[in-house]
Amino acid sequence: MNYSVKNIYGKTNNNKVTVSVPGSKSITARALLLAALAEGTSTLYGAQFSDDCQTFIECLKALKISVEVDGTTVKVTGCGGRLSIKEASLNVGSAGTAARFLPAFLAFQKGKFTLNCSEQMKSRPQAPLINALKSVGAKFTFLEKENSYPFIIEGTDSPETYAEVDVTKSSQYLSAVLMSAVCAKKPFTVKPVGSHGNDYINMTLDMMWSFGVTVEDKDGKYIVDGGYLPKKYDIEPDVSAACYFYAINKILGTNIEVRGIMPHSMQGDIKFINLLKNFNGGKVDMGSFSDQALTLAAIAPYLESPTEICNVAHIRRQECDRINAMAVNLKAMNVKCEEREDGIKIYPSAPKPAHINTFGDHRVAMSFALTGLRSDGIVIENAEVCKKTFKNYFTVLDGVVKDITAK
Repeated sequence: MNYSVKNIYGKTNNNKVTVSVPGSKSITARALLLAALAEGTSTLYGAQFSDDCQTFIECLKALKISVEVDGTTVKVTGCGGRLSIKEASLNVGSAGTAARFLPAFLAFQKGKFTLNCSEQMKSRPQAPLINALKSVGAKFTFLEKENSYPFIIEGTDSPETYAEVDVTKSSQYLSAVLMSAVCAKKPFTVKPVGSHGNDYINMTLDMMWSFGVTVEDKDGKYIVDGGYLPKKYDIEPDVSAACYFYAINKILGTNIEVRGIMPHSMQGDIKFINLLKNFNGGKVDMGSFSDQALTLAAIAPYLESPTEICNVAHIRRQECDRINAMAVNLKAMNVKCEEREDGIKIYPSAPKPAHINTFGDHRVAMSFALTGLRSDGIVIENAEVCKKTFKNYFTVLDGVVKDITAK
């Protein structure tokens, strides 16, 4: 479907509006895996049910992990780190967390598992994780392209107890190995190589601690030991989803708050909400909260000074080349911008009517809807791609627009 954005600039009131967003995708995926690895039944409250998280649940079920869903509550009966089956076929679709977290889990299981995916996932980088899992003892048979999905993984229940993980392209590789290292059933050392933001690693470590495993950080290496305990766990609202509504406040002067967002959230994108308080253009390193690079790009034309987003080269390899998607759509709206290898510079402009090419990327669709709230004629093509993480985003946005323009 195409979504025509309403220009409501100058038509808003100053009434306080409170919005609810889904649970955090990042926390939901981690909680699902930790609960699956625990010995006993965990209950997760406030889970997200986007396409990505639903895919994760279906993969766990294919591995004979019991998962019961009741609204936003999920009960998971874990396997204690050892699967009851030796063979299964999974499809991770376009879910990045499932695509990284599940192979790490399966690398520590004695058996042979086939992992399929969407066309989009076939082009996303997997080599750093695969290389780490090979060093543990897992074997891979690639069904199409080397070091890429789809593949067959043969795991081992007698793994090596040391792995190096290159985090340059994504910290998810390290999170994946850390969480599943308990399956080794003995102390396991993980050494990160390269550099990346630590926010998501800290989230992983905090959640592992919540489920009963304390990770020792020693001389730049992580030592994992112990096993997960079943847990009743509350999942935070998704700060990534909340950011769109705080960005609306920035460009429209509205008073929207998102229910349940805490100033000390474990989610790295809280940095974006804090940035917005005083930011009106300038150079900003978004390496540690890069999911919001598109959001900032979408509102940058309305800021007082040029905005330079840098250190986000890795987002060229996500659902689409996100830096290029920014440039293509900004230029379509006649917004002056300069695409760089690791980011983009955007100048204050008056956007013109345009159709936004979402490139199949949920964040492109959700971000550029914000631009249209202050400019005529912005149409989001294939807006339904938002279902990957926030399936009713445009319905919620319609509700917000109605509330902030009510007399």
